[in-house]
Amino acid sequence: MSDRFNPDGLALSERYAETMNEIVLPAINARRSDETVAGDGGRPIFTSRFDAEDAVGTVVIVHGFTENADKFAELIHSLLTRHYSVLAYDHRGHGRSWRAPGLAEPSVTHVDDFDEYVRDLEIIVKTRLSAMPKPWFLFGHSMGGAVSLLFLERHSGVFERAAMCAPMVAPNLSGLPVGLARAMCAGAAKLGKSKQRIFASRPYSGPENFATSAASGKERFDWYDALKAATPAFQNNGPTYGWTGQALRASRMLLEPGAVEHVQTPVRIYTAEHDGSVMPEPQKAFTARLKDGQRTLVKGARHEIYRSPDDVLFPWWHEILEFFREGVN
Repeated sequence: MSDRFNPDGLALSERYAETMNEIVLPAINARRSDETVAGDGGRPIFTSRFDAEDAVGTVVIVHGFTENADKFAELIHSLLTRHYSVLAYDHRGHGRSWRAPGLAEPSVTHVDDFDEYVRDLEIIVKTRLSAMPKPWFLFGHSMGGAVSLLFLERHSGVFERAAMCAPMVAPNLSGLPVGLARAMCAGAAKLGKSKQRIFASRPYSGPENFATSAASGKERFDWYDALKAATPAFQNNGPTYGWTGQALRASRMLLEPGAVEHVQTPVRIYTAEHDGSVMPEPQKAFTARLKDGQRTLVKGARHEIYRSPDDVLFPWWHEILEFFREGVN
């Protein structure tokens, strides 16, 4: 690679925005084909396929809460340089995919039923992934980690290996008791307010604050923050009462007796040392029940491990690439 990248095709922090805008985006977009598919209930789901040269397999990227496929451009570039094709998509209620009608304001994020996310992934696997090179690998972040793990509990043998970045086995409620949070969400639903923004959350209002963000790499934060500010479709942020209630329900589903034990896929779970978005203990409990599971603490990282400084990001991502490589036939 040039002096702008590490050996795995990740961009060096020096001149990061320039590298992303002038080299990474043109390179991955040259191998990109977008298609909107009919997800669960016929809802339009935006998908992006990236075809690698001499592909050795395909990685599906399942993004987190209020994210989108384009936020993972740097990882997509790395995977393409390592000859993995990539399939990414925007969850319903996110990015360029369908959004529920009747929301209080445009940047709020909502879902009626968390299973809709899982069923969308099932459909994408059948309609888009089915034509892509095997073996197939799964990478899920945060909420996308919860979606991915629920998929693995229900579908054995689809993916060769799976890596989870700070998965939302249970959301961090900032000290609010789970029972009280459930009661609040249920009460909002009874009052017809499930699509309203939860208290203590504010609408998107422009550039965000790095100090309070989920990223620990300033250059990576700045690059995406500028992209988000310039792209209205990427500006959804806080949850509704309905989304919050469904996130709590997803946690119960993930840890139901016997559910984790159905997972046959080797899974690696990565816990961020400084994570204010999801809880580490449920990740530990989930990993302990896996047939082939391992959990690693990523020191120095905030919730979005993939937006860490070079010295944290590079070894973490290389470990995931090696894990996937061992699964290539």
